[in-house]
Amino acid sequence: MTNRKKRLEKGIESLGKQIKIHKEKLETARKNNMLELANYYEKEIEAKEKDKEKKMKLLNK
Repeated sequence: MTNRKKRLEKGIESLGKQIKIHKEKLETARKNNMLELANYYEKEIEAKEKDKEKKMKLLNK
């Protein structure tokens, strides 16, 4: 396995963990009616999911 492949796998795993954490924080923000914070987490989750998709495409080439 190449170093690049290992880095991509670790990056994908890390992004998955970050997405999970942000989703939990998003739920908390929604429950507490913190709409601006909820919007922030939604945008962050979306960006991280796009990054994760890009890394997965690179890994599968």
